[in-house]
Amino acid sequence: MANLTKCIDMMDEGIERVSTAIPQMPADEARLSRLMLMVGSSLQEELEAKLKPHKLNDSDFLTLMMLYSRPDGHSTPGELCEFASQGATNMTRIANALVKRGLITRRAGEQDRRCVLIHITAAGRRLVQKMLPPLFPRIGAMFAGFSETDKRHLSRLLRKLAHNLDQLSKEPA
Repeated sequence: MANLTKCIDMMDEGIERVSTAIPQMPADEARLSRLMLMVGSSLQEELEAKLKPHKLNDSDFLTLMMLYSRPDGHSTPGELCEFASQGATNMTRIANALVKRGLITRRAGEQDRRCVLIHITAAGRRLVQKMLPPLFPRIGAMFAGFSETDKRHLSRLLRKLAHNLDQLSKEPA
């Protein structure tokens, strides 16, 4: 993406012009929505660039991270689909690629053999442990100048927005 600050300035100017032409437009909400999309896209690009040397994309990474973060190191395909916001077909593709690389395995459930469980392997754990620490300085730099209070407020507000989006998704369009 081009210089994010410059793009934000252009967005502000555009929203100002549109809100002048269409006064009922909720300009503040439009500005905040677009700002989050722009920042999110930039964060996505940053992450993708860091994952590329490991031959991973965001969906692969989310899948590995979910499995890595689970106390038992496994999950069902359905849980992984929901967490990674992926459909079943795409999750199958992701799992196939990670199995091929030896980062995860598929096994039948112990209680119910019809249930498939996806497990992170030792190689998958090692990859996560290798990948994460080099990301930490960049993540810290992204939040330079944010106080602990700023970060708590941002987290609270984003969670509030997420709750509102969940409520909207329950309503008919």
